[in-house]
Amino acid sequence: MSRSKEKCFNFQPAVFLQFIIRTIDIKCTIINNSAKIIWKSTLSTLQSQIPLKMIGGLFVYNHKGEVLISRVYRDDIGRNAVDAFRVNVIHARQQVRSPVTNIARTSFFHIKRANIWLAAVTKQNVNAAMVFEFLLKIIDVMQSYFGKISEENIKNNFVLIYELLDEILDFGYPQNSDTGVLKTFITQQGIKSASKEEQAQITSQVTGQIGWRREGIKYRRNELFLDVLEYVNLLMSPQGQVLSAHVAGKVVMKSYLSGMPECKFGINDKIVMEAKGKGNGGISGNTDSEGARSGKPVVVIDDCQFHQCVKLSKFETEHSISFIPPDGEFELMRYRTTKDISLPFRVIPLVREVGRTKMEVKVVLKSNFKPSLLGQKIEVKIPTPLNTSGVQLICLKGKAKYKSSENAIVWKIKRMAGMKETQLSAEIELLETDTKKKWTRPPISMGFEVPFAPSGFKVRYLKVYESKLNYSDHDVIKWVRYIGRSGLYETRC
Repeated sequence: MSRSKEKCFNFQPAVFLQFIIRTIDIKCTIINNSAKIIWKSTLSTLQSQIPLKMIGGLFVYNHKGEVLISRVYRDDIGRNAVDAFRVNVIHARQQVRSPVTNIARTSFFHIKRANIWLAAVTKQNVNAAMVFEFLLKIIDVMQSYFGKISEENIKNNFVLIYELLDEILDFGYPQNSDTGVLKTFITQQGIKSASKEEQAQITSQVTGQIGWRREGIKYRRNELFLDVLEYVNLLMSPQGQVLSAHVAGKVVMKSYLSGMPECKFGINDKIVMEAKGKGNGGISGNTDSEGARSGKPVVVIDDCQFHQCVKLSKFETEHSISFIPPDGEFELMRYRTTKDISLPFRVIPLVREVGRTKMEVKVVLKSNFKPSLLGQKIEVKIPTPLNTSGVQLICLKGKAKYKSSENAIVWKIKRMAGMKETQLSAEIELLETDTKKKWTRPPISMGFEVPFAPSGFKVRYLKVYESKLNYSDHDVIKWVRYIGRSGLYETRC
């Protein structure tokens, strides 16, 4: 398993090289032909050493296939690319499940939010993960400017979106996608001509070391909100054996701090670099550390990814997460763990076939957390055969309903305390069929939300320092919240 810790949108040699290419290419147009020949030979050498991969164009469609936003960055992308995506993806006879579609040697990377399609187009062999990360970042930027992604909002803010695309992408290369930086010089309201000092401040913010935070921020009350969000993914056998399980988590911070504060953030026990993992950036909790010896719980992280504000050098030497936070909401880190996961719920299915026209299903649901805690938004989806004609349901808690459109029984419970047990019984009537093929039972899926981190992730400390404005850690109001949610949480039956 590969392990990584990295920052999004670091310096890219290819991007810098493309800037040099464009600059010198313009200069060569006013120089003699011999200079052009020398430059072209140098260019071919550089291009052979650093692969230049870019996005050729970006299109935004509504659910009808009408183009709302269109920006082409490369000459190799023509107008026919817009129609090709509409015909082959949006208006396709069969639903297109793959997020990447190749049409006439052109690759379309697309995602859909509500009724809006975003498609990045290229003829190059680009890094697919980078393109999708970029598309998701564009959605985050637009949401921070005008809220919900909808056709009406896009039409009302199309001028703003074009300005953002010109800043975020240059010649097809992702450049500056930090919302805090973009909001300093791209606003939704009219502004007066900036003074020389203001222009210098914007320039230093974009090109300086702390480009994600502007100077001069002031709040009456300094507050810091920290949300630990975890998504539990599980596949369990009918006998209760865990076949696969992992937690994908992220730490989201809302920062309302004055000045240029430095924050230090620690979790559970010290996270120590494994000796064999130092080369590739592997990170894990050291179970032989002081915290483990003292009996404190230790979370073992398989891999993680930090926001660009985190000082990785301090993380490797001091094993603490030190950073100057952006203003407002941002994602501080993502992580993944596969060990010592506390499964919030267990589903115990019992399916009995009574002849060819009847089936009995019993599902027991157990909560495996502290009695003082409450699980919310609980939903259990029990699949039924395609030839189901009727269902009789009895549930001890919550409400259950058979949905023929989904071929499933949906059992919903608003709240459930820890260390409790409830059950649902169903009698399913089936239509007789001539097919001898046996029904392959799909797994029972589940959704929930619990007020704790199933991985055992805990915030040990969160400290704030600001030397210029003379406020200390005690002057900052800090809030920490843990939320565990279901990812793909399934039990075979």
